[in-house]
Amino acid sequence: MKANWLNKQNNKNLIVFFAGWSFDYCPFKELNPADNDVLFVYDYNEMNIPQEFEEFKFYENKTLIGWSMGVFTAYLLRDLFKDFDLKIAINGTVNPVDDRCGIPVRAFELTLRLAEKTLGGKFYENLFLTDNEYDLYKKNPVQRGLANRISELNKLYEMIKSNSFEYEKFYDRALVSE
Repeated sequence: MKANWLNKQNNKNLIVFFAGWSFDYCPFKELNPADNDVLFVYDYNEMNIPQEFEEFKFYENKTLIGWSMGVFTAYLLRDLFKDFDLKIAINGTVNPVDDRCGIPVRAFELTLRLAEKTLGGKFYENLFLTDNEYDLYKKNPVQRGLANRISELNKLYEMIKSNSFEYEKFYDRALVSE
């Protein structure tokens, strides 16, 4: 894992944001976090704990946000977030490749096989509802290379297949967009 501070002003509030697969902090660096320090976590090619996690203890109020595959990844590390005040899952599940509760297995495996052809520019363009949203993204696009993103998808799938568990109440809220 990699971590990058989007904002670090020694606030008393911390947001730890686990990104979805294939993202990095670049598209998010323009966000105004108000009175929150924000640690952005991404690139799950290796599951080493970033040294920035040692700073959690200095914050009074802590929020965890998992987005897409970040919901699963943060859940794998749930013991590190037990003292967080609020944990939010956005557009994701702790069973991200699952015929009932996630991406259907067949669709996910097809994505893996066709990754090199399908993960070019159109992939990110298809994430947005409007051209204006995509234009905004293009000002600060993801900087990760295709090989790195494909490798991450394969590693995530290996983790998903090797981590079968009964869900323990962890997330306080779940948000699903249209």
